[in-house]
Amino acid sequence: MSNLRFYSPTALIVGQQASLSENAMAHAVRVMRLKVGDTLTLFCGDGFDYQCALTSIEKKSAQVEVLSRSEVNNESPLNIRLLQGISSGDRMDYTIQKAVELGVTEIYPLSTERCVTKLSGDRAEKRTEHWQGVAIAACEQSGRATVPLVHAPATLAQWLNQHATPDCLNLLLNPVGAKRLAALSKPTSAIHLLIGPEGGLSPAEIELATQHHFQSIVLGPRILRTETAALTAIASMQSLWGDF
Repeated sequence: MSNLRFYSPTALIVGQQASLSENAMAHAVRVMRLKVGDTLTLFCGDGFDYQCALTSIEKKSAQVEVLSRSEVNNESPLNIRLLQGISSGDRMDYTIQKAVELGVTEIYPLSTERCVTKLSGDRAEKRTEHWQGVAIAACEQSGRATVPLVHAPATLAQWLNQHATPDCLNLLLNPVGAKRLAALSKPTSAIHLLIGPEGGLSPAEIELATQHHFQSIVLGPRILRTETAALTAIASMQSLWGDF
């Protein structure tokens, strides 16, 4: 059996005991049937994997001893921050999952004019927590030991007013964009990648983003679904400038 790997929401220290999270215990003990003495890997988002051994299993809890740690060096050299128009159904989960696997560092869910899903209050908070869980699960699977932060939803205008800067490479996907990625120089700063929801960004939103230092790019002659567009753009960046 390959060594199982789980996220720990608390810091891990070599030589000390730690508790498995509810999700980790459910999978390791109830699904995989690990016993006391079996080993597994934990990570807490600090860039290290921690090799652990199960020391006790109770009805609702399990403890491990942290035996050692090893640095994980698989982060992308690109600092890609995904600005994703909130999509409906499972599309948003899929986009977040695959974007994390592809190496993004932060994800900003954005409410735009053509978003079908509208979030506010407790519903927005619960969805953000869910999306962060999707990102964590993607790190468990892909081997990343640094967990990208999924921010609380905001409007496009709010994000632009708070975060837009000419010091970053600011890109938005536009079916009539004038440039292709291959025509751009390798960035030396963070990349902001803006993707519209199912219906795309409105002309007014594209104009607003352009006023805040964004430039339009196109990914070939075919119109892509929102989740396809985001992942294709990230993969293309990793191929052109990153570690693919």
